[in-house]
Amino acid sequence: MSEWILGVIGGSGLYNIDGLENQQWIEIETPWGAPSDHILFAEFAGVKLRFLPRHGRAHALSPTDVNYRANIDALKRAGCTDVLSLSAVGSLREDYAPGDFVQIDQYIDRTFAREKSFFGKGCVAHVSVADPVCARLSDLAGQAARKAGAKVHERGTYLTMEGPQFSTRAESELYRQWGCDIIGMTNMPEAKLAREAELCYASLGMVTDYDCWHEGHGNVDVSSVIATLMGNADKGRDSVRHLITALSKMARTPSPQAIETNLDVAIITAPDARDPARMAKLDAVAKRVLSS
Repeated sequence: MSEWILGVIGGSGLYNIDGLENQQWIEIETPWGAPSDHILFAEFAGVKLRFLPRHGRAHALSPTDVNYRANIDALKRAGCTDVLSLSAVGSLREDYAPGDFVQIDQYIDRTFAREKSFFGKGCVAHVSVADPVCARLSDLAGQAARKAGAKVHERGTYLTMEGPQFSTRAESELYRQWGCDIIGMTNMPEAKLAREAELCYASLGMVTDYDCWHEGHGNVDVSSVIATLMGNADKGRDSVRHLITALSKMARTPSPQAIETNLDVAIITAPDARDPARMAKLDAVAKRVLSS
């Protein structure tokens, strides 16, 4: 496979990039329900793009209400090879300041009210998420953010909380003791599902606040988050633009982590015991292995 088809998940403002061509919002149906919104199909510098507003264009979905399975399935059906997430995050470290960007490389998943797998009764699979992001795409995204003028931290462990409330002070201090770097509500199970769908996934966290642990800063609230996000909007858009430009100059080869073939060693249910109904729902995310 030599063609990049980049999916981008994030706020709708990220898609207002000068130079986008052949723009068309397309509705994609999935067997997992409706995704957060239509997907914007576009091209830039010869690269095919698929933009998906994670919470919908009107931000009508809470982190718990986002249908992560439908979102990833829809991006797979849209032909994506790689997916970049851009997310607002809180900092759990003094040196990860509001306005900074973070190349997320690890997660601790503390969500509890979300469907976390495409697989289950009738077709069981266990994928490895030891290294949950695509290192190649993450490095390219970090380089793009630096070109956009952002201060970028190369590593970050992201604690995914359920929300929609922000942390208590005790929780925030606990997560700091665990060694977490940033906190957010959306990257899980998104990253796990992307791995099940054999999509290369990377995430840039845009730091908006210090959660509630920092004595020198007030408690996090929506107004402060939005204010910092708006201040970083241009850098976020420019990061996407620089990433696409970089991709346009290189042929796509399989990821060094063999993400595109990880289902080869993940599905454990014997072929003659697989449930046809479950198999039908896997027609996009696992088509490569189930049709062979």
